[in-house]
Parts: sequence; structure tokens; C-alpha cells
Amino acid sequence: MKKHIHVAGAVIVREGSILCAQRGANQLLPLLWEFPGGKIEQGEKPEDAVQREVQEEMLCKVKVGDQIVHTVHEYDFGIVHLSTYYCELIEGEPAMTEHIDMKWLKPVHLFTLNWAPADIPTVEKLAAGIIDDVD
Repeated sequence: MKKHIHVAGAVIVREGSILCAQRGANQLLPLLWEFPGGKIEQGEKPEDAVQREVQEEMLCKVKVGDQIVHTVHEYDFGIVHLSTYYCELIEGEPAMTEHIDMKWLKPVHLFTLNWAPADIPTVEKLAAGIIDDVD
């Protein structure tokens, strides 16, 4: 039986662009792109996990808005339950502590990157212009 992993991701938007982060070569899903975030701890709300993870990983603070999508994807290592949230940067500048690259891209350019499979439903919604906050 595969392990169920509950994670939350931040779709950080600034001036119509979205922050995209590339995983390291020695991590699970090496070199794939993702939205910053991470595991939801026991008893933690997904929105709180987004704030905590962005602060830990990117050394900045965000205001968490509406949920964009919840998706479930089965990988070799487990079943990932990912909830992504629209976020606004409220303090600091994103820094790379766990990622090897990051880019700010307009929604129409998101598919130029090789995304982790669980993130693709969010990318599809953003690229299709379904999210009103991201023009």
C-alpha cells in the first residue's frame, strides 16, 4: 500500500507573473518545476502549511488567498494530494534555499517548463486564464 502525502503549494503572483521553482537534482522528482510549498503537518490547515513552507523554503511571507485546485497524483513513492492556493507576496523577496532555479513567468508561458505531474492541473488552469487574479 502506497503512502498518502498531503501537500500544499503557493501560486505566488506579482505583476501578472507567477513564481515557478525547480527541484534539485538529488530530490524526489529531480529537476522538475513546481509551485513552492510542502507537506501539511498533522492538524495543520493547508493554508497555514503554505505560509510556513514558503517562509522556510523561500525566506519570504505570503498572504494566502483562494484555493485554485486540489489534485491527487500517484507516483512511485506514494500518492500525493496537492492543494494549490493563490498567494500574494507581502514581505521579503523569494530566495532559493531548497530549489536550484526560480523564474517569474506569465501564465501563457508556464508550459515552457517541465512540471511535476501533480502541479499540471494548476498550470492548466492558470495558462487557460481561469484564475481571474492572474491576467
